[in-house]
Parts: sequence; structure tokens; C-alpha cells
Amino acid sequence: MRLATPSSLTLTQRLYQSLRDWVQQGQLKPGSALPSSRQLARELGLGRNTVLGAVDRLTAEGFLESRPGAGVFVAEWGAEVVAGASPVPKRAAVSPPLSARGQRILDVSSLLGDRHSAFVPGVPALDRFPRERWQRLLRRHQQQAPLEWHDYQHRGGVPALREALCDYLRLSRSVRCRPDQILVTQGAQQGFELIARLLADTGEAVWMEEPGYGGAHACFLSAGLDIVPVPVDDEGMAIATLPSSVATPRLIYVTPSHQYPSGVTMSLKRRTALIEAAQRRGAWIIEDDYDSEFRYASAPIASLQGLVDDAPVIYVGTFSKVMYPGLRLGYLVLPDPLVEPFKRANARLHREGQYVAQAALATFITEGHFARHVSRMRELYRLRQAALRHALAPAVANGLVLSAGTAGMHLVAELESPALEAELVSRAEQAGVLLSPLSRYFLRAPARPGLVLGYAGATDIEIAEAGRWLSDTWCTLSHRDGA
Repeated sequence: MRLATPSSLTLTQRLYQSLRDWVQQGQLKPGSALPSSRQLARELGLGRNTVLGAVDRLTAEGFLESRPGAGVFVAEWGAEVVAGASPVPKRAAVSPPLSARGQRILDVSSLLGDRHSAFVPGVPALDRFPRERWQRLLRRHQQQAPLEWHDYQHRGGVPALREALCDYLRLSRSVRCRPDQILVTQGAQQGFELIARLLADTGEAVWMEEPGYGGAHACFLSAGLDIVPVPVDDEGMAIATLPSSVATPRLIYVTPSHQYPSGVTMSLKRRTALIEAAQRRGAWIIEDDYDSEFRYASAPIASLQGLVDDAPVIYVGTFSKVMYPGLRLGYLVLPDPLVEPFKRANARLHREGQYVAQAALATFITEGHFARHVSRMRELYRLRQAALRHALAPAVANGLVLSAGTAGMHLVAELESPALEAELVSRAEQAGVLLSPLSRYFLRAPARPGLVLGYAGATDIEIAEAGRWLSDTWCTLSHRDGA
């Protein structure tokens, strides 16, 4: 017998692993006796306590068994055979198939890989976040954290953060709320999941913008909901285009202030009509307000939630865009009847946490750092959008159409055909540039071809280089196709 190649493991751990491998690989057959601990120690040049430690662990796990007066033997450790069952033939191990729902979620999920800097939608300027100030706040609140913060929580979030959020939302977004209506979550995605689980049953309908946000789409799929795509035009979600036979919704998902990904703002008449339609049908509206702070030609648009009294709207916000995605903090503004049920369900399903980070964020807001950071990022993103437009100017001069871009962190480039979209995405991958096809944001055919071009998280150099590449490649392909 020989131990495995020397490693960082202790001698006991190495002997345990070697013995276990010999048993599992059949080198030590079930029923065979092991040498005595003294003999095994002599053969391997180990201390007897080292041998006993490994043997005791394998005995506890069921690979070995001790027979008083006889010694230690390899146990019959294989799967128990059920009476009357046919033996299972040995074959190559295969992964069990995903559920149909799981496969659908993967179908709408992007592949994970190295993140490219240019054109990634929804990523803020991480290099401009005031990390040192933030770390000081985290350290301060970590030192001051009360003992109960280390326990399970069910208060809906740190009170100071809910108060700070309430003041901010009332002033900047015209949201009608009190602090106790705010539930702090671990990101907007968790908020969507809670809404889907608590307010809709499997098979019920959710109306969703077309094109729309893939993260919300995945949450609704995971909840087993029937997703009904609703076209988006220059005034936002156009529910009037739906046939009368369409399924009555339990939920309606919208991004009214800055539609994702088209960038349009829902008109006032559409907002009013949407609220009235939800009231008639007994549906809840999910208002996803993901990046409304970043408007370049006007003040932020007032929320849908604050448009009328007692609107059937759940307002969803996130700090992923205005702070950084890794913070994993978001929030819901809930109508009064939903506050307690959502708090209890969140505490049961997800467990509240990050109270130190929540307290630090409350201070970050109340001391004015948040407003100053948003103001700086608004100006930075305006300049980065201008840099992207400048880089794409040759293509625009030759007919490439870009979205208005009066707000947000990305532009949309319209393309002539799905074939051109696919060719550009393929060539970009080879060139080390990430392009997000607009067609991926559609639930049904025909999808409109285009590109969603994020610019917020890229440097001026990255924007210039990637933008020049895209402009040149588009001009080449468009000229070829038009020739």
C-alpha cells in the first residue's frame, strides 16, 4: 500500500482518502479484512493514531465495519437492492435531465463567461464608485452593529435604510409610501421572485413588454406562469393591441420610465389606461424602475405608482445600477395589504441579511454621498454616450439608426435583417467584443433585429476602439449586402 502523492492534507486525511479510493475502486473488496492498525502503521510508516483516525472516519461513513474480536472489514457499501427490482446495468454516468421549466430558463439565459468591457448592457462605471468612502462606512457600521443583527431577521430591512429610501423616493420619483411599506430585498430579481410566488399560481398569466427584460422573464418562467408578450411602441406598452381573447393577467410587468431595452418612456395616457386595465382585471402591476436616475435632458420621470391613490402597483427598485451589482440590495414598495405577507414570506424563503451593508447604505444616502454619486454618474454616462455616438458616426452617416438615448446606460442600434445581426455578433465574438442581439429580448417571432449597446461601464478608450470596430464592420457588411 502507498499513500497518495504528498499534498497539503494531513497524514490522517491522506490515509483516509487513499483507503476510501481503494474501497470505491474495488481494490479492497467488500468483506475483505484490513490489516490490524499496528501492522498497517508499520507498512505505511505512520503512527498508529494516524491509522486509527482514518479507520474510525471510514467506519463512521459506512465504508468499513468493525467486528468485535475479529477485526475491521470492508463493508457492503453499495446501494441497497429493493426486493423484486431488476439489477441496474452499469453504464456511463449521465446527468439527470432538467425539468421542462428549467430548460426554458436556460434557453433565455445568456452563457456565463469572461465579461467584456465594451457594450455590456446594465453595468455601471465600477471604477468611479467611491470605494474608500464606502469601505469606511462599512467598517464603522460593522463595529457598531448590535448583537441582534447576527440573528435571523424579519423586520423588512434596517429601519434607517427604509426611512432614507422613503424620503428619497418621495422627492425624486413621486412615489407614495411610508417607510413601513418598503421591503429590502437581495436585489430586484428576488423581488420579482417574491411577487410571482405570492401573487400568482402556476399557469396564470403575466403580461410582459415585448421586447423586455430577460431577468424578469426568467423569474416568471421559474414560477410556472404563462407569459403573454405585449408589443411596445413609441409610447410604451400597447395593451390596446391585445386581442379580446387574451388571458386575463394576474401580473403586468412594465418599465414605464425607461423601457428596457427600447428606451421609450410610457406616455401619460398609456399609464392611466394601464392602471385602469389592471383595476378592472384585478391584476397587480410590477413597476421596474431600474435606472431612472440617469436622464440627460430632463428631471427623472414621476413613477407610475404615484400617479393615482391606491394604484395596484408594486414598485421595484435596485442599487445594482446606481451603486454596484455585487451589493445585491434592492427593494419593493408594497401596497398596505401586501406588506406583512411579503415580510413573512421573505423571512421564510430567503432570510434577511446584510444589515451592516444596509445601515452603511442608509448613511451613504442621508449624508448626501448617494445624490452626489448619482449626479457624477449622470454626467459621466452622458459623456460616454456621446463618445459612443462619435465612434459610430461613420456608420450613422451611412444609414445606421441609433435610439434617441435621452436616458439610461445603453443605446439600441437598429439592423436591417436577422442575418446581419447574427453576422455582427459572430464577428464580434471573434474580435473579443460582446454584442447583445436585440432579438434575444423578444419572446416570439418575428423578433426585431438590432444591437443593445451598453456604454456606462466602459472607458473612453474601450468605447472608441469597440465603437470603431463596430462602425467599420457594419459599414463593410452593409455595403456587401447592398452591393
